[in-house]
Amino acid sequence: MYQFEKVNKKLLGSQVEDELMNFILQEPVKVGEKIPNEFELAERFGVGRSTIREAVKALVSKGILEVRRGSGTYVISTHSLEEDPLGFARFQDRYQLALELFEVRLMLEPEIAALAAGSATEEERKRLNELCDEVEKLYREGKNHLKKDVEFHTYIAKCSKNRVVETLIPIINTAVMTFGNLTHRKLMKETIQTHRAVTDAIQKGDSTGARCAMIMHLTYNRQMLMKMMEEREAQETPGDRKIGEAQNTE
Repeated sequence: MYQFEKVNKKLLGSQVEDELMNFILQEPVKVGEKIPNEFELAERFGVGRSTIREAVKALVSKGILEVRRGSGTYVISTHSLEEDPLGFARFQDRYQLALELFEVRLMLEPEIAALAAGSATEEERKRLNELCDEVEKLYREGKNHLKKDVEFHTYIAKCSKNRVVETLIPIINTAVMTFGNLTHRKLMKETIQTHRAVTDAIQKGDSTGARCAMIMHLTYNRQMLMKMMEEREAQETPGDRKIGEAQNTE
């Protein structure tokens, strides 16, 4: 169990953020579980509640925590979005970010899959099939599959043999991680089926099939995200929406 020590009350929020992240990893607090409330964390770390709020806000912006109105603060990932060369962590609303990333993915990934189907070598097709199997295995075993999912999509981009596409991989990686952190395995069946459909089409050199399968994969994901956004909006009060709108215009 993680051992708390009282910290200097003048400790900067960024340092408390590090301590809170250490607590999540060492306790551990698993993905989908709730962290202690603000009052308890302030007592344990020996700092004010405002400092805890600052640390929580920072971890929310990094895709680690999610504050759910009327329920508490939950761990949604133990992998930070620090690999963020394009600065997506600055977006306050993770749902809106995920939606905008989907718009970009729909522009790019179906055509990337089509290119991969026409360009992948036999060795690359074999490796892609292995990655597809590995993602499915982790998913079915209830283990964290996100890193392997990112690797699967990244490998498709590499199979395209387009050097410009390879420079766009960070966008795809961030999009996959952001969506996965929000949905908490809600699309296991659909993800497994559509990953397999994309993989099979690339194995066969079927560019049209790979394009269509990737569109189907992204469509399932986007539909789930839209449903979650609608549910979240229905739960918010008008005051909450005004605050969120103000944050997004900062």
